[in-house]
Amino acid sequence: MKFPRTRRPRRPLLVPAALAALAALAPAAFAAVPTGLPAPDKGLNLLVVGIDSRKGVTEEEKERFRLGGKECDCTDVMMLVHVSAENDRVDVVSLPRDSLTSFPDQHRDRRTGKLHAAHQAKINGAWAEGGSSFAVETVESMTGLPVHRYLEIDFRRFMDTVDRVDGGVPICTEKALKDPATGIDLQPGTKPVGGGEALQYVRSRKADGQMDFGRIQKQQKFVVNTLERLREGILDDPGRLRDFAETLRGTGAAERGISATELLALAGRLRDLPPDRTEFATVPVRGFNPDIAGVGSTLAWDEEGAAEVFLRLREDRPLPAADEVAPSQISVGTYRPTPGASLICP
Repeated sequence: MKFPRTRRPRRPLLVPAALAALAALAPAAFAAVPTGLPAPDKGLNLLVVGIDSRKGVTEEEKERFRLGGKECDCTDVMMLVHVSAENDRVDVVSLPRDSLTSFPDQHRDRRTGKLHAAHQAKINGAWAEGGSSFAVETVESMTGLPVHRYLEIDFRRFMDTVDRVDGGVPICTEKALKDPATGIDLQPGTKPVGGGEALQYVRSRKADGQMDFGRIQKQQKFVVNTLERLREGILDDPGRLRDFAETLRGTGAAERGISATELLALAGRLRDLPPDRTEFATVPVRGFNPDIAGVGSTLAWDEEGAAEVFLRLREDRPLPAADEVAPSQISVGTYRPTPGASLICP
């Protein structure tokens, strides 16, 4: 089965690419910023993860935004962002959370301190078992790419970051969107949302029949619209812009964690990047594996297609076009943002 491609946004997505666009409008915020951000010969790789954690969320918020269920304490979002060595291209590859992987023998469980034998697992379980360092190691093992920096965002930080945008962030739904799991209930059209309702939207996966692939598309659309709102008020205020980056980054320690200062420095490197020099893809997927005891339903990567995608990134070359990799049963496609293609409903 195939899922439709996401409509092409007009601005780069995700934190580094988005802040790059901000930097072009607020250069004073990035003047003489000290940084320890590396500049590898084959490009910089940043792993961005979204954690299913309710830490810091109030009981009232849990009830209002349907956050009272059991948290998986895992990475429901994993995106590998590659910035070329010349800072003239950004490639973003989503790694579906149910991707099947194998954890090595004698890895230590961060929750219990016990050592585990080798076993099969979903990729999103790496953080739960071994924390940020094990999540990084797992992605490196599966992709063959070094991860230079890491950014982790939980529910609390996501909501607080969105709430820093005055007036909320508009989201467009072309069809009614009602998901009993997250509580989101939207009629067709555009509606501005704050942090809690935004979280309901980007977590929704059961309302459109596309499950995690549809959720990936929603998340990308939401970040594009957030950027549009930032351009209207925060960009010309260096102090507010830094506050936004610091809220997004948070204060937690993590293996190779990127700092707010490094986010701003990366934005400075990318300030002149044209929108069509950013590409997005989901790792090619062959289909669903048979259920595995103790693991459940998992996705199998298309080995040939995935190998080609990660080879391109290792060699600091552009992602292959969709028709250049082995055909996948499940595909979101590879695309470039196109200037002028708005995601706001008319």
